[in-house]
Amino acid sequence: MTKRTVAVEVVETLRDLGVKHVFGVPSGGWVDYMEALRTTEGIDFILATHEGAAGMMADVSGRLTGRPGVCFGTFGPGATNLTTGVGEALLDRSPMIALTDEMPAAMRGRTTQMGIDHQALFAPLTKKTTRLREDAVREILFDAARTAMTARPGPVHVGLPAGLSSLEAGAGAVGAFEAEPPPAAGADALAAAAARLAAAHRPVMALGLGAVRAEVGPKAVALAEAWGMPVVLTPMAKGLLPEDHPLYAGVLFHALSDMVGETHLQADLVLAVGYDPVEFNYESWLSPDAALVSLDTERADIDRDGYDLAVDVVGDIGASLDAMLAAPAAKAAWDLEALAARRDAMFARLAPSNTGFGPKAALAVLRDVLPQDGVMTCDVGAHTHLIGQLWRTPGPGLQIMTNGWSTMGFGIPAAIAAKLVHPEKAVCAVVGDGGFLMTAGEIATAVRYGIKIVIVVLTDNDLALIRIKQEKKGNPIYGTPIRARGAIGGPDIFGAPVLTAADPQAFRERLVEAFAGDGPVIVEALVDSREYDEVVLRKDKP
Repeated sequence: MTKRTVAVEVVETLRDLGVKHVFGVPSGGWVDYMEALRTTEGIDFILATHEGAAGMMADVSGRLTGRPGVCFGTFGPGATNLTTGVGEALLDRSPMIALTDEMPAAMRGRTTQMGIDHQALFAPLTKKTTRLREDAVREILFDAARTAMTARPGPVHVGLPAGLSSLEAGAGAVGAFEAEPPPAAGADALAAAAARLAAAHRPVMALGLGAVRAEVGPKAVALAEAWGMPVVLTPMAKGLLPEDHPLYAGVLFHALSDMVGETHLQADLVLAVGYDPVEFNYESWLSPDAALVSLDTERADIDRDGYDLAVDVVGDIGASLDAMLAAPAAKAAWDLEALAARRDAMFARLAPSNTGFGPKAALAVLRDVLPQDGVMTCDVGAHTHLIGQLWRTPGPGLQIMTNGWSTMGFGIPAAIAAKLVHPEKAVCAVVGDGGFLMTAGEIATAVRYGIKIVIVVLTDNDLALIRIKQEKKGNPIYGTPIRARGAIGGPDIFGAPVLTAADPQAFRERLVEAFAGDGPVIVEALVDSREYDEVVLRKDKP
């Protein structure tokens, strides 16, 4: 009888956990795992161009499926490259299992080529770091998945010692995998939260990415409607409330957030639902005069000396909202006509101008062309701040950004992963020309696998956020121009066609052509970055 190897046990365990893809750049030590991936139904290896991008793909796969995204990097530089994507999973709260080669026991601590301590490297970037053993493969990977998925999700690193893959896997003793649901909050805390809400005159609800993960959007909206309280969102919570809802007050931290502040700074109580300060610390927007009631799976992270944390409800968010909905409700003392006027004024300022071609117009055209159930990923830059406020997002998971880790280069790998998870949906990435250069190599990945995505490059030859900060300080522009002038150049990149547009009508035509393509297509919009200057980097409170 052929022995069951560690490599086969690893791959079949990942498949049984619901993992569909493993992203990475292979090594010699990974060959047995590659063969197991080739011969195992239901799970595939995706060759990335760079390990950092492989980690980003695993992050997005994890956040969209709820099952750990999996990535791999080899010794030394493979592992250090991988850390960018692993850190992203940590601070964007995505379940992940990050696999790396590791030195065998005899060589740990020795001086050897590519040899560093991977356990030490990943310790500050993960919820847990561990090492595989041949007698406990399934137990270790189940524990890694459970840790990655519990409470605030995040990455777990598992080292694969060299030579382990071909050994016979021990039988082990483990049952079926079960994730651990969060416990319910205490009855006293829930009663206190309901009482504080009842005593408030002008409560505001703040929705964070924890509410997306808990899938509590409908319950949160029902509670807001019961009390007539305005709702603000963090950028990664976009889609939980339609932008045309009467209680929608805007997105914190992004474009024109000073106008959003005109609402939340009037609040005497903020009910935070799944709010995660990894996106935006409370102290940066919350009025010291407002009490805070937090519903989350974790304790609220706030300066408790300078702010009033009235009630900290820690437990299952959905169950907490059920308890709040069961309590009697009364309409708050908000002027909803004034709220509508502020909302309309904000969106009017974000509307495209009638002159020139700027990012506002490009995004408006893209929103019109992309189907309502299409997925848009975006990179990090000035356009991210604009997207956070401007982009109409019909539901959670239809706009994907990194706002906890905020690494440039995210947009293209994120779109690749989103299309693999949702092959039936139209998927596009919106990137600046600076971020585009960081992971342009992943276009080759999209071409290799025939992944049909549209990559929109907003070319303004400018690192606009940094340039705006330089000018606000009165400093000369230095080190921020991408190039003197022009476009990214060439009719194609790695076999993906490049279509260029310099006005809204041409951009619309290029987008329609791109979405009709049968593989990745790049659409370059030549825009004026000065349009960002008056809408981004506004303060959420004085």
